[in-house]
Amino acid sequence: QVRLVESGGGLVQTGDSLRLSCAASGRSFEGIVMGWFRRPPGKEREFVGAINWSGGSTRYEDSVKGRFTISRDNAKNTLGLQMNSLKPEDTAVYYCAATYSTMLVTSPAQYFYWGQGTQVTVSS
Repeated sequence: QVRLVESGGGLVQTGDSLRLSCAASGRSFEGIVMGWFRRPPGKEREFVGAINWSGGSTRYEDSVKGRFTISRDNAKNTLGLQMNSLKPEDTAVYYCAATYSTMLVTSPAQYFYWGQGTQVTVSS
């Protein structure tokens, strides 16, 4: 079993930055792909970005490219999401997720482990 706990959400203004963290615990994380998803108000959960085991490969949803950066520290079992130039449309509950995969998968259905989510609200 893998346990994921997000932190770092909050209320910010347009153009601000925010960093989310995800602490992972449980079974071995070798080979795990980790990702960030978000659920905007009234919408389905959507892919934000993913990172492979080594951290050498990342993938992002088009609307966050150039603004968001995923990172991981395998020694500390943590995942990060640096969010810059935030926009009101980034408002959502953000989730950390993990799966065993050789590919940077983007579908929520392909992730087996989820955190409880952290709220990010960007005011205009």
